Amino acid sequence: MYAIILEGGRQFKVEEGQELDVDYRDLSAGDQVTFDQVLAYRDDQSLQVGQPVLQGATVTAEVLSVAQGPKITIQKARRRKGYRRKTGHRQLYTRVKINKISIG
Repeated sequence: MYAIILEGGRQFKVEEGQELDVDYRDLSAGDQVTFDQVLAYRDDQSLQVGQPVLQGATVTAEVLSVAQGPKITIQKARRRKGYRRKTGHRQLYTRVKINKISIG
């Protein structure tokens, strides 16, 4: 049994018990978050596809922690001018654990 949800402009295939990194939300560990944009739901017998979302379907998850993504290095240079800049960035993510997939 799985569902496909839309979160932060991206689609995720989620199952119960799965841990997932979504865009950063200002929530503390132990909080509940609900994803209500469920695009599709699959169980043993059938497949339900929304147009574009399934009405009344939700995915409930528990916030585990805030995580950082990999380091991205940005380098700029102008040839023959002695101009060089080096900066970096690490994106923040919220790690969640999928608790329940419910279809209204």
